[in-house]
Amino acid sequence: MQPFAYARPTTLAEAFSILQAYGRDARLLAGGTDLIIRLRDGTARPTIVVDVKRIPELRPAIRKEAGRLTISATTVMSEIASDERVRRHFVALAEAAAVVGAVQIRNRATLGGNICNASPAADTAPALLVYGADIVAVGSAGTRRIPITDFFVRSGQTTLQEGELVVAIELPLPSGPTGAVHLRRTRRRGHDLASVTLACLVDANGVTRLAFGSVGPRPVLSVDSSGVLADGAADDDAKAALLEEMFASASPSPGSMRASPEYRSAMLRLLGRRAVGTAVGRLAGG
Repeated sequence: MQPFAYARPTTLAEAFSILQAYGRDARLLAGGTDLIIRLRDGTARPTIVVDVKRIPELRPAIRKEAGRLTISATTVMSEIASDERVRRHFVALAEAAAVVGAVQIRNRATLGGNICNASPAADTAPALLVYGADIVAVGSAGTRRIPITDFFVRSGQTTLQEGELVVAIELPLPSGPTGAVHLRRTRRRGHDLASVTLACLVDANGVTRLAFGSVGPRPVLSVDSSGVLADGAADDDAKAALLEEMFASASPSPGSMRASPEYRSAMLRLLGRRAVGTAVGRLAGG
């Protein structure tokens, strides 16, 4: 491991000052479940590591306010998975958080870190996409809200500007009944990285939102506003054709060690059909 400086700011202003001084040579530390591995294997070689856990605005918290649920960026997966408000209004996010790594990882890994790492296989990304989350980013120039659909660029890259950090993730509370689910496919049970990860949400109007990851450079959201996928009386061939259109942007990497492109493509379509059926069933069951 290459030597590096360590800073533990107690205010956002202090953190911004450090980030401005070091630029791309600085790395933020919250849960550290990805960063520590990269420091050890040498893929990350920062000049300074900035521990943000003592900044009051970044303390772990889940708050219900003004028609939305706000989750602090440093809130860990185990807290998200068990929170009653998340489980009631955003069950797909609770299910996604519950399968991030092993229990030891879930007790350390943060929601902000999971999305800022920008892995195409990030379990929480599809759920945040179907729920229309906003990312609250703060920098020396002020605060801005980034729709989750505009946040991911490619593996390891987001639209965060240099010197910005994520302080919270906001999810609008649903205005009516919905059914949702998170599904994933891995090589084995346990904490393996997913070869396909997918979330689905169906609302009372039959609008179906499908988001999927691990099958391209970034997670993707696709929406069926026609009501066909959610219609139990619709023709199966019509549903299959619609799913093909919605998954057209999937481009699994041929160099992945986790699964072949053909397998991932087949599993994406299988999980898509299962997810729609489960989401529709949950909507009907209240």
